[in-house]
Amino acid sequence: MKKTPLRMCVGCREMKEKRQLIRVVKTAEHSGELDFTGKKPGRGAYICNHADCLKKAKKSRSLERALNVTLSDEVYRRLEEEIQHGQ
Repeated sequence: MKKTPLRMCVGCREMKEKRQLIRVVKTAEHSGELDFTGKKPGRGAYICNHADCLKKAKKSRSLERALNVTLSDEVYRRLEEEIQHGQ
């Protein structure tokens, strides 16, 4: 029996399956971008596919602190679009 990898959402701080979360990765250029494959190199942080989690993460800047980078409005906009598309 294979174990399913768990990751913590930076918005709600709950452990969930890795496949259920959206990964944001810090690139070599010290910018943030979305990683839908989960295989891009760099430090990653995960967020739920819920608008409430994104709102909490944006307000507390927990996504930026986890990656130690300032995220652009474009990254947040793409996250919002992905969450709306997923629901």
